[in-house]
Amino acid sequence: MYLGHDEIIRLIKEQNLLEDINLNNVQGCGVDLEIEKLYRINSNSYLGVDRRELPEVEEIHETPFILSPNTYYLCLTKEKVNMPKDLIAFMLPRSTLFRSGVSLRTAVIDPGYRGALTVGIKNEMNFEFILEKNARIAQVVFSKIYGEALDYNGKYQGGKIR
Repeated sequence: MYLGHDEIIRLIKEQNLLEDINLNNVQGCGVDLEIEKLYRINSNSYLGVDRRELPEVEEIHETPFILSPNTYYLCLTKEKVNMPKDLIAFMLPRSTLFRSGVSLRTAVIDPGYRGALTVGIKNEMNFEFILEKNARIAQVVFSKIYGEALDYNGKYQGGKIR
């Protein structure tokens, strides 16, 4: 069951579900998220059974952000989540992105995760895509968990980019 507008507002105010949030971004049953930082990937990476090597990244400071054609980036949201043990969340792209040929790569936001959210973003077009800092790029929706859940215990806790 997904949370509606009033329940999201209540959890923001009473349990600090989201920090650095513009309350005007709370929609009918989700919250629009804004881009804060953009990163260029600068090296190879590896994912194996017993080890992983993340690529080197470089923050792009020039704004507005210019996404080159057919290029993949990482970005961080301005907002930070403080996920309670009884909620899970999912990020979805805002429709203006895919109407512009830009896709998001998102992941599940586990119970117990705290911090900014890392999102993959790719300009799928053969043209540049210009993106302003703090533009709304994604919507997060929250769902109740029934039964016992385990808190997130991964290496990205706190909003680490790599």
